[in-house]
Amino acid sequence: MEWLFWAVLSALFAGATALLAKIGVAEINSNLATAIRTTVILLFSWIIALATTRGTEFGSIGRKTWIFLVLSGIATGLSWLCYFRALQVGPVSKVAPIDKLSVVVAMVLAMAFLGEKLNLRDGIGAGLIVLGAIVIAWR
Repeated sequence: MEWLFWAVLSALFAGATALLAKIGVAEINSNLATAIRTTVILLFSWIIALATTRGTEFGSIGRKTWIFLVLSGIATGLSWLCYFRALQVGPVSKVAPIDKLSVVVAMVLAMAFLGEKLNLRDGIGAGLIVLGAIVIAWR
């Protein structure tokens, strides 16, 4: 259950991110705000990676790993650009729940491309996430 601990921390930090980003993006271009945030993340993540990774590990990264990590980075960058723009023009209380539809998108993609199975409970949970986002976003 270690994953649950880290997932809860991720949710807490992501929630704080929405508030901090909304305040930070208020007076500048959303793309510039994203670039500043990304630079901080880049430096922070390299410091952690260098402190926790054996030097030999860097040379053993395969081509497939590089391709998918680069594609993941591109998808993350596009997500952040869109998220910051949405925060700039919309309320956090509406933007954040819609952004969390990514949970359902991830579940569907995992089923389609990774062969993961969706049981009834998972389907109900995904449906409730979608319903919750619709209810919150509805004017």
